[in-house]
Amino acid sequence: MVARTGEQYRAGLADGREVWLGETRIDVSTHPAFEGSISGMAAYFDYQHKYADDCLMVDPETGQQHNVSLLRPRSAEDIARRHRAFDRLARYSNGMLGRTPDYVNVVLAGHASRKDIYDRSGDPVYFERLEAYWRLVQEQDLALTHTIVHAAIDKSVGELQGINEELTLRVVERTEQGLVVRGAKMLATLGPIADELYVYPATPIQKGFEEYALSFAIPVASPGVVAVCRDHYGVDMEIVDRPFSSRFDEQDAVIIFDDVLVPWERVFIDGDLDVYNAINAATATGNTQQQTAIRASVKLEFAYDLCTQMAKVTGTEAKPDTAAMLGEIYSYLRIARSVVSDAENRASDWGGGAFFCHDDISSLRTVLPVWMARVNDIIKSMGSHNLLATPTARAFEDPRLGPLLHKYLPGANGITPEERARIFRTAWDFAGSALGSRIELYERFYLGSVARARALDHRKAQAKGETGAYAAMFTEAGIAPVPAAADELDDLASTSTTA
Repeated sequence: MVARTGEQYRAGLADGREVWLGETRIDVSTHPAFEGSISGMAAYFDYQHKYADDCLMVDPETGQQHNVSLLRPRSAEDIARRHRAFDRLARYSNGMLGRTPDYVNVVLAGHASRKDIYDRSGDPVYFERLEAYWRLVQEQDLALTHTIVHAAIDKSVGELQGINEELTLRVVERTEQGLVVRGAKMLATLGPIADELYVYPATPIQKGFEEYALSFAIPVASPGVVAVCRDHYGVDMEIVDRPFSSRFDEQDAVIIFDDVLVPWERVFIDGDLDVYNAINAATATGNTQQQTAIRASVKLEFAYDLCTQMAKVTGTEAKPDTAAMLGEIYSYLRIARSVVSDAENRASDWGGGAFFCHDDISSLRTVLPVWMARVNDIIKSMGSHNLLATPTARAFEDPRLGPLLHKYLPGANGITPEERARIFRTAWDFAGSALGSRIELYERFYLGSVARARALDHRKAQAKGETGAYAAMFTEAGIAPVPAAADELDDLASTSTTA
C-alpha cells in the first residue's frame, strides 16, 4: 500500500484503540463528535492525489509512490522539491492544521538521514530499526503524530525530579519481546486519529536519568496506550459557515502508557544519552522547520487576504489605521518568506550526507508565535461587532428572513450580504471560535516557548562566536578590556550552555 486515499485512512481507525472523551471511552471511527475531524483528515489524503505532481514522488529504490515529506534530502534539488510539497500540503487547510502527517514524516526522515549520529552508539541495530520503520511508513503511508514532552506537572523542580519522576514516560522492564514503558507524555496533537505515535527526543536528559532516554514508534491501538482527549471543538455545521471548525479540529490528547510493551524492532534509542541528546539538535531546525515555516507562511498569506476582504466589505481599506494593520500582516509574511528562501539557498550537508536548510531558519521560531497572536488581535480589531452579526448561509434562503438580511446586512463596495456573512464567519472561526482560540494557544507553544527559543538562539550565537562587536570597538581604539573579577569568572565557568 502506498499513498493512501481518504477511504483507506478512515478504514484504519476502526482498530479498538483506547480513546477517552470526557468520562466516556469512545470509538473514534464512529463517534459523531469526531466525524468532521476524520473527514477533514481523510480529505488530506485525497488531496495528495489531487495534487500528486507536487505532493507525491516515486522512490528510486522501490519504484513506489509516496509522500514527498518522507524524502531524505541530499541536495539543493531535494530542498526545492520539499518546498513545493510543503507549500501545497499547507494550502489544504490554509495553514490551520499544524499536525498534518507531513510534519512528523519530516521529523522521521530527518532522523533517518543522520546515520552518523546513530553510529555513536556503537551498535548498528538501532539505526537499522529506524531506517526499517521509515521504510514502513513509506510503504503504508501511515498518519504519524508525536508525543514528546515530559509530564512535568511540578514546575518547581526539574522535569524528571520530585513528583515528575513517577509521571513521565520511562522504562520499567526489559523482556525478550521488548521494553515495557510506563508514564505519560504531552501533548499528542492528532493522537486519537493518527495511526501511530512516534516518541523521540525533545529536550536533553542528564546522566542518571537514562531510563527516560527513549525513542520508539508504536500503533495508537497498542494495548495499554490510553489517549485522554480535551474537549472537542469540532462543530457539525456546513463548511461555508464554519470552514475550520467543521473539519480541522485535529484534537489534542495526553497519552498515558500503562505498562505498554514496545517490541524491540520498534525501539530506536534505549538509554543512549549521546544519541538521545544529539539527534534532535542535529535535525530540528534545518530539517523540520522547513515544513513548519512554510506552513506558517501559507497561514500568514491567508490571514492577509482574509483581512483585506474584511476591509473591503466594511469600506475601510483606505483608512490609515486599517492600512497599517494590513501592512503589518504583510510584513510578517514577507519576512517569513525571506527567511525561508535564504535558509533554503544556504542549505548544506549537516553530516552523513543529510542536506538541510541553514540553521538561521530557527529565527522564525522566536517570532512566529508572537506574530500569530497579533494577527488574531488584528482580526478582532478590524472585525469588531461585525464578527458577531453573521447569519448562516441557509438563513438567506428563508422566505421571511432572507429579504430582511439582504436589506439590512449588505457589504460595502457592492459586496453581497451572503459574501459579507461568509467573510466575517471565516474570520471568527479563524480567531474567535473555540477552535480558533485553541489554535492560537497551539501557535504560542508550537515548537516550545518563545523564551526558550530565544535563549537557545542566544546560546548558539555565543557558541559560534557570532559576537564581538563591543570588544572590537575598544580594540580598534587601542583600549584593553577590563579583566573580570575572580568570582565573575567562577560564575561564567559554572554556567551551562547545553541547549
